[in-house]
Amino acid sequence: MIATTGNLVDKRASLELVTIYEISKILSSSLDVSRTLRESLNVLQSLLGFRRSMVLLKDDEAEDLELAVSVGLTVAEAQAARYRPGEGVIGRIYSLGSPNVIPDISQEPLFLNRTQSLSETDVVPTAFIGVPIRATTNVIGVLTIDRKDEDGNGGFGRDVRLLSMVANLVGQAVALRRIVTEERERLVLKTEQERDARPAGFTLDNVVGASDRMQQVFAEAHLVAPSRSTVLLRGESGTGKEVIARAIHELSPRKDQPFIKVNCAALSETLLESELFGHEKGAFTGAAGVRKGRFEMADGGTLFMDEIGDISAAFQTKLLRVLQEREFERVGGSKPIKVDVRLICATNRNLEKMVSAGTFRSDLYFRINVISIFLPALRERPNDIPALASHFIQRFNAENDRHIALTDSAQSVLQHCYWPGNVRELENCIERVATMTRNDRVDMQDFPCTHNRCLTQVLHFVKKDDAVAPAETEMISYEAPQAPGQAGARPAEPAVGDGKPEGERERLIWAMEQARGVRAKAARLLNITGRQMGYALKKYDINVPRF
Repeated sequence: MIATTGNLVDKRASLELVTIYEISKILSSSLDVSRTLRESLNVLQSLLGFRRSMVLLKDDEAEDLELAVSVGLTVAEAQAARYRPGEGVIGRIYSLGSPNVIPDISQEPLFLNRTQSLSETDVVPTAFIGVPIRATTNVIGVLTIDRKDEDGNGGFGRDVRLLSMVANLVGQAVALRRIVTEERERLVLKTEQERDARPAGFTLDNVVGASDRMQQVFAEAHLVAPSRSTVLLRGESGTGKEVIARAIHELSPRKDQPFIKVNCAALSETLLESELFGHEKGAFTGAAGVRKGRFEMADGGTLFMDEIGDISAAFQTKLLRVLQEREFERVGGSKPIKVDVRLICATNRNLEKMVSAGTFRSDLYFRINVISIFLPALRERPNDIPALASHFIQRFNAENDRHIALTDSAQSVLQHCYWPGNVRELENCIERVATMTRNDRVDMQDFPCTHNRCLTQVLHFVKKDDAVAPAETEMISYEAPQAPGQAGARPAEPAVGDGKPEGERERLIWAMEQARGVRAKAARLLNITGRQMGYALKKYDINVPRF
């Protein structure tokens, strides 16, 4: 008999050890507490024969104990498992923070029986055991089981010890889950606050552009505006360099001071010197009085020098001295004049090639090229075309008391144009069709390009040294496509094989550059087949990998 009892004790101890081991593995396997707790209760039920079990956790908002998981309860029974602190047996276990054993729940007046543990048909007494679940020193819930006391021997001490160990493991798992959840919520909240504090996107007054390329330009403008550093705006003609220059001035501390602009390409060397530096009375024929130059007019503000790549070599030397010394003399004068001017320059020329060719002074290049901002061509940011078109239409309507709108087909024509004149060409195109339309809707047929009458189509195939600042251009002939709606999009290159071999080779190279080495795309640009493209590349010995 003693040997039998010893075997039973050893078997029970082994089961408890296995139970603790399995539950610890389950709880540490995942942060999904609901799943791991349910699997842990299943282990208790399968290995130790408990009839029903529950884990109740405190609801932080209502301060009540709510059922987290259960095994052996119906849906209706589980919904009824909610207790206030101190209410019933479970509420007292939570409030007192100590285990409670009820050998026969039918004899306990505090047992509320909300989950129907007690049945009228039960013959064998049902025992109930509950232990507190702790996280550090705080009680956060209650673990309960009920079982039949078949032999009447009790053995509740072993159950309490086992359940207390399980409750400690559960408490650690729940606490870890809450820490992770709180940290995640904190990071999410911090991210949302930073996002709300950060502007949705950079903007500049009177500049339209939501594309990534223009957002980069806007960001750079915001960065350079507060300083007094010289800025060089690079880009093709018509990309909006003057608008960006004015926006930089408006963002700077000099915004209340003058913004003076001068087009260097529009004036001869003599006139440019007089315009920039001013002149004294009698300095030359017609100089009837003293005249301030643009540098003096811009004192304390910003001077925008457009097309600076077009100034002569002699004037480059004079300008360099002004930039170095921050002083100058008027034409015909000898008194030095000091000024505080922030200089913004712009050019569509390739200054690097001009420096290499000796047509632009390298020291002046380094003086003006302190901060470079590259403005993308309109064809490189097609997503901005609808917004720009809408902006120009609205401005036209306001100036001319009209109510014109662009149809979807008109927007399609604009989207597929190459726009060699960039934003300036788009603005002119919008004004032209808005002026000539007979109704309040601009349609595809209103564009001259759909009738092969676009005056700027010849510019669509200008060969450029690079996309940033072309120094020289070479006109290439073409035949416009005849399909309605496509004529204004991208005029076709002449078929390979027409004309002189040298011209064909240049057109092939142009197409490959535009297509970034994609042969099929280059063939479409030239309106030839891929097979013809391959033959032409081989014929003129054009190395495809170079693209």
